[in-house]
Amino acid sequence: MEPTWPAEIARLQEREAQARAAGGAERLAAQRRAGKLTARERVAALLDPGSFAELGMFAEHQCRDFGMEGKKFPGDGVITGYGAIAGRAVYVYAEDATVLGGSTGRIHGTKIHNVLRQARSHGVPVIGLHDSGGARIQEGMDNVYGMTGVFRENALNSGAVPQIVGIMGTCAGGAAYSAALSDFIVQVAGTQLFVTGPALVEEVHGEKVSAEALGGAEAHRTRSGVTHLVARDDRHCLALIRELLDYLPQNYLEKPIKKISRDAADRLVPELERIVPLDPKATYDMKAVVRAIADAGEFFEIQEGFARNLVIGFVRLDGQPVGVVANNPALGGGYLDLDAADKAARFARTCDAFNIPIVTLVDAPGFLPGIAQEHGGLIRHGAKMLHAWVEASVPKVSCVLRKMYGGAIPAMGVHEIGFDQVLAWPAAEMQMVPAVPAVKILCRRELDAARDPEALLERKVAEYRELYLTPYHSASLLVVDAVIQPQDTRKRILSALRLLENKPLPTDKRSNPPL
Repeated sequence: MEPTWPAEIARLQEREAQARAAGGAERLAAQRRAGKLTARERVAALLDPGSFAELGMFAEHQCRDFGMEGKKFPGDGVITGYGAIAGRAVYVYAEDATVLGGSTGRIHGTKIHNVLRQARSHGVPVIGLHDSGGARIQEGMDNVYGMTGVFRENALNSGAVPQIVGIMGTCAGGAAYSAALSDFIVQVAGTQLFVTGPALVEEVHGEKVSAEALGGAEAHRTRSGVTHLVARDDRHCLALIRELLDYLPQNYLEKPIKKISRDAADRLVPELERIVPLDPKATYDMKAVVRAIADAGEFFEIQEGFARNLVIGFVRLDGQPVGVVANNPALGGGYLDLDAADKAARFARTCDAFNIPIVTLVDAPGFLPGIAQEHGGLIRHGAKMLHAWVEASVPKVSCVLRKMYGGAIPAMGVHEIGFDQVLAWPAAEMQMVPAVPAVKILCRRELDAARDPEALLERKVAEYRELYLTPYHSASLLVVDAVIQPQDTRKRILSALRLLENKPLPTDKRSNPPL
């Protein structure tokens, strides 16, 4: 029979239907019964309607061992292509757990390589939706190409284009490393993310642990810090990814999109005097300060449950996306520690890679002292923070609310570490050492010889505080550019950011490795 266009088109449509059938109607139905979207439904919910263009639909594994020649599925367990989010081009891949458990083989991995490589080449963000049991062991060392090649492309993309991963099912073995090499991880509650599962943990260590306790969203949200955001379900995960992308540019050569703000740039914030008590030892929630300053009170917090003594996330100021790093006296007195240093350093690098200005809100007594901190590598972890600030070339503005002591001075931002402007409130205390220990060191002999050492100590502390702890002392040395009223905080930060708006972008790409 002579070929005809209707026949060829019918053949194409039949093959497309086979690919869309994934692992079969029964497995797709089981996934829906579990409260999950299918891989194709996830892509459709993530992207603007009708924008998805699929690539590699008919790719298949080439394995002939262990009965694999009879287990071929068009697409090989991962959907890849490109589309749009709010009109912006993005690349996307979504692993399909109904096909061979979403396992990664050579072709499966190659499809992801291609998407990651094209995203970098075209300067477009890439979003990965992970749902995989890990490497496909039937393919043996072919997995070295399939999985390790993904790591390579992730690393090359680092700091070049935004990479966001959604953990929407099991993410084990090599897939976990690929997620960690991205910029942000959004994990759905009830999913697991780990390198080695409970069975291997028990075999090696004799420890019994559930998959949820080992790699669940709560463990990564609060203990490991691996997960940046936790979603209630699939749709919430995809909504968070869309919202997060709104703060990021297409690539390292562009700036994030500035939106029209209905919040006045010169709006005063008198409520800050109520939120922040004058007593430097009194606690308060720094998030309330962030929301008071931000456009419309909106704060997109990152790593909310990890190192809670430090707050990070995105706001808009006069429509401009801005990264915020702020001490939180409500938790641990606002001390910096190992985890807080890593959290701040990675976020600062992320903002720098994608041309997002940074504002620090400072209220820190320094780095947390103690044997556990020092033996845990406080020097090494704290140094990451310092290095990140020096390297970051984006606009950086610091505002000291109440205190900035010791190691917190360089760690939270002064000119010498690369900050463009440093502001301070009128009651802010800034010094390498707080008043009482400073006086005890400086006046030791005088105190030892005094008839009433307690009265003398009290008097000397008051003198020291008045002379050296006030922001006016720092301002006299040009450590502080301006002492401002709390109500002017939003206005003055915005004024600084406007001045720095045309600060030259770096000509070199800054990578954003995990810390």
